[in-house]
Amino acid sequence: MQSSAYGASLAGGAFDFVGFLKQPQTVLRCLSWLFSIVVFATITAEGYINPDTSKETNCMFNENDSACSYGVGIGIIAFLACVVMLVVDANFPQISNANQRKIIVGGDFVFSATWTLLWLICFCVLANQWAHTTAKFAGSHDAARAVIAFSFFSIGTWAILAYFAYRRYRQGVREFDHEYRDPANDHTTPYPPGPYAGSSGPSGYQQSPFSNSQEQPGEYQPPSY
Repeated sequence: MQSSAYGASLAGGAFDFVGFLKQPQTVLRCLSWLFSIVVFATITAEGYINPDTSKETNCMFNENDSACSYGVGIGIIAFLACVVMLVVDANFPQISNANQRKIIVGGDFVFSATWTLLWLICFCVLANQWAHTTAKFAGSHDAARAVIAFSFFSIGTWAILAYFAYRRYRQGVREFDHEYRDPANDHTTPYPPGPYAGSSGPSGYQQSPFSNSQEQPGEYQPPSY
C-alpha cells in the first residue's frame, strides 16, 4: 500500500514502460480499446445492408437504425476514452498533488461504471433486435454475432476497470483521512502546551526555588559594613 494519499508522496522517477504494460489496468484498457474498434468498425463496414427489395440501406439489426447508431456511438466514445485514459495512466505516477490524483481516480471510476452500464444496454438491445431480424439479412450473421459478442466482452472489461478504480479511490480516501492533518487542528505536534493550558489554573506549576516567605514588607535591613 502506498504511504500517502493516492500515492502522492511516491510521485516522480523514471517511466517504466515495460512495467506499465504489465499492469492489469493497462491490459484491460487495451482490450476495451480493441473491443470497441471491433464493434463500431464492424457496424460501420457491414452493419448497413441494401436488401434486394429496397434501394435504401438498412441496419442489419432488424432494420433499426437507432440500434446501429447506438453501437457506433458507444464504441467510438469508448475508443477515444481508452486512449485518453492510457495517456493519463502513463503520466499518473508523475502527478504529486493528492487532490488531482483523487479527481482522476474518481473520474475513472464514474466513467468506467457508466460505460459498463451502457455496454450492457448495447448488448441487450442488439441481441434483442437480432433475434427479431428477418431472413433477408441472413448474409450478415457473422458480423452481427461479432458485434454482439464483443459488446458482451466489453461489459466485463469495463466492469473490472470500474472495480480497480473504486478500489484505488477507497484506498486513497483512507490514506488521506489517516495521514493528512490540518496544521490548524493538529494537536500532535512536539511543541509543549502553553503555561496555562489547564482550565482550572496553571498545570505542572512549581514554586520558585527562591522563597520569600521570611521577608515581609517594611522589614528592610541595611547592609552592615
